[in-house]
Amino acid sequence: MNSIIQELERRRESARAGGGDVRMAAQHAKGKLTARERVAVLLDEGSFEETDMFVEHRATDFGMADQRIPGDGVVTGWGRINGRLVYVFSKDFTVFGGSLSGAHAAKIVKLQHMALQNGAPIIGIFDAGGARIQEGVESLAGYADIFLQNVRASGVVPQISVIMGPCAGGDVYSPAMTDFIFMVRDTSYMFVTGPDVVKTVTNEVVTSEDLGGARVHASKSGVADGAFDEDIEALFQVRRLIDFMPLSNREQPPVRKSFDTAVRDESSLDSLIPANPNQPYDMKELILKVVDEADFFEIRSDFARNIITGFARIDGAPVGVVANQPQVLAGVLDIDSSRKAARFVRYCDAFNIPIITFVDVPGFMPGTKQEYGGLITHGAKLLFAYAQATVPKITVITRKAYGGAYDVMSSKHLRGDVNYAWPTAEIAVMGAKGAVEIIFRKDAGDPEKLAAREAEYKARFANPFVAAQRGYIDDVIMPHGTRRRIASALSTLHNKQVSDPWRKHDNIPL
Repeated sequence: MNSIIQELERRRESARAGGGDVRMAAQHAKGKLTARERVAVLLDEGSFEETDMFVEHRATDFGMADQRIPGDGVVTGWGRINGRLVYVFSKDFTVFGGSLSGAHAAKIVKLQHMALQNGAPIIGIFDAGGARIQEGVESLAGYADIFLQNVRASGVVPQISVIMGPCAGGDVYSPAMTDFIFMVRDTSYMFVTGPDVVKTVTNEVVTSEDLGGARVHASKSGVADGAFDEDIEALFQVRRLIDFMPLSNREQPPVRKSFDTAVRDESSLDSLIPANPNQPYDMKELILKVVDEADFFEIRSDFARNIITGFARIDGAPVGVVANQPQVLAGVLDIDSSRKAARFVRYCDAFNIPIITFVDVPGFMPGTKQEYGGLITHGAKLLFAYAQATVPKITVITRKAYGGAYDVMSSKHLRGDVNYAWPTAEIAVMGAKGAVEIIFRKDAGDPEKLAAREAEYKARFANPFVAAQRGYIDDVIMPHGTRRRIASALSTLHNKQVSDPWRKHDNIPL
């Protein structure tokens, strides 16, 4: 018996050693943790249960029969984050560069099946060199098997990808189909084709960092939901994100004890809106003063900064927050901000997370660049997402709500449950100056007449009361009472039920 136990321990140690001390040292020299170290940081101490530790590839071509390492380049298993079950796989760059073989893929697919069956999030940590070339089509088949499970799990269990090294070719599409992607600055990158292929095909000379680094995807492409300075910070943020999520779409989000009071007033909000309607203010100040303990987890903070998305809590319960940001492009809706907010709204709706929307929007961005880029279709994504969402939806209009953007930003007409406005709100087709210049073109040469007409238009429309008279606004509230009113409204919506016509699936404008 002792010999059998010793043999088991020997095999375990061999698997844990990965590609060996030299390759682990090289990983550390790049400022990166190893696959197992990452799992240990991510999960509660001592909670990890590894699966398929002894799996090896089955390839025999190109000398692969003599190169077998237990685990085959990916660590898989389950554990807990703050006591809650999660499934995790972590690609091991020290073993065949983390490349994907048929056996490697089968380990991940098995884990995906378990997560889906048992209703728990799955977290993938990527640090790999793509498909294992020696296996040819079997590695490609392995990718497709993983992709299928990504699609099946979408909207059923949360899926999170953490890019901590190279992620190229087929490897990028699995993260692209997950709910959130985090990257590490200077050590991670994602692209479909690398710099060498780009140079060959297009004659462009570009580095890996400039082509698909964390800064590029966090601020330009919007592929990444967050970029962090090193492995430990990224993994800590994943732990924080998981705390806002239900384990699956069959559950409600986890309620935490809050040291904030739901009925708290915030008097400073009464002076948040500047007297000058063209002067910006920071919408994040409003968010931080309304949510529990000023704790706000922002998503895609560096991308499309004219709109804010993220998670917070109200009276201990998670909410998703969407807000126009007047400090950036006056909070206008454009292609990127519409895509960003639409995806976030759909995620919240899939996982039973109420949506709070703060509105200060002058309309949609004009110009040929936006129109040629498909603003109509991309703007419709946000409209579609809000209209489709059946979770509790609470909207607060703080200042401008002009034109079609008023409709799109979770208006009563898109099944908003409770819609409030501050006394400073202006709900109209457009601003007074532009409206008057169109309506009273014949007075264009008379500045005094135009000024009088503008004052008349402002008195008639530059307030929330016309909308309130028609029931499009449920109440005009004082800014200092915003938190209290939102908390009260949320408490009435716990048992909300909405029925939609039967369909196989919707056809959102993609």
